Amino acid sequence: MTQTLAVLLPAALIISGCTQTLDRARSAQEAEKASISGYGEIRSYLDIRPNEFPRNALDWTPAAHHNDLDVLMISGGGAGGAYSVGVLCAWSSAKTRPQFDVVTGVSTGALIAPFAFLGSAYDDTLVHLYTSGVAEDLVRSKRLGGLFSSSLLRADPLRRMVERFITPAVLQQVAAEHRKGRRLLVLTTNLDTQRAVVWNLGAIANSGRPDALKLFQDVVVASASIPGVFPAVMIKAESGGRHFEEMHSDGGSASQVLTFPQTFLTRAVRLGTRRQSVNLYVIVNNALMPEFAATPDETLSVIARAYTIFVKSQTQSAVTALYNYSRLTGARFHLASIDAQVPYSMLDPFNTNYMRTVYKLGYAEGVAGTVWKSTPIFR
Repeated sequence: MTQTLAVLLPAALIISGCTQTLDRARSAQEAEKASISGYGEIRSYLDIRPNEFPRNALDWTPAAHHNDLDVLMISGGGAGGAYSVGVLCAWSSAKTRPQFDVVTGVSTGALIAPFAFLGSAYDDTLVHLYTSGVAEDLVRSKRLGGLFSSSLLRADPLRRMVERFITPAVLQQVAAEHRKGRRLLVLTTNLDTQRAVVWNLGAIANSGRPDALKLFQDVVVASASIPGVFPAVMIKAESGGRHFEEMHSDGGSASQVLTFPQTFLTRAVRLGTRRQSVNLYVIVNNALMPEFAATPDETLSVIARAYTIFVKSQTQSAVTALYNYSRLTGARFHLASIDAQVPYSMLDPFNTNYMRTVYKLGYAEGVAGTVWKSTPIFR
């Protein structure tokens, strides 16, 4: 639920600053021109400008192999990611799950996206990650200094989890699918430039570079690193021949759903060819309807509650923009979100019982055929 992210703002108000490591960009101009050395155009921006469109369109545009272009977008939501896993598993059981041409993920959705991209063969992996209890290890490694260190929790458990399951074999499979014209994209937030960065994981996997696996893992970890809760990820970049590090964190700080660049959403620019039917599937790992709770009249409780409202509103806006885009372009819009108020405590953000409950909810709705809505109704 959105409460997972509610710890962000209180922590951010208290933490005095982030520890500097090695060189950083010296100016906004240098940061804006930065790239990942040796990789070419493996990233873009959610607020892309006309001069920033990737020149290598073949690496970004999905191939038109069939009459339907299927796009899956998986939102942030922390432990609520178990809901997506339930939906995907039910879809697999029904044998109606498409081989998606494009898969995008943000935050917990970035952890799920590579396995959703590779198909039903990885359902058991996702079920293990989100229902076995291993996720509780993420909150057992607190930093000394607490609120006055760079983050509340250590990075080690999250990184170990990503490194265990994002293996060289997974990288090779993603690269093979990328060569077929399928696209896997995730979102991070560059904390220095305040811009949402869209990473083309398929292009990274297909680069053939010896450090591709580490960069792939770094991007996934960064997207899932809730600011202030997990430390930001430092990613090496270069600009004008000078090398430095960028600070990347949770993509959900910028957008809970990685849809399309904002310039697309304001114009009738079709994603597929004129002969293709475009199917947009959005799984929101949060509740979009109002959720009642008596908020204690205390500073941090009020701030946390207000932040959950902000995240919910941000998600509603992104979903509404995508729905309006679908109406402009004739795409078919499908939305799934948690539609029941499941008890949750932000003091226990990866509670196994909660994760199993929302997993079962997603699975049951998928089996019953009630999971998808054709309009964004938030009530």
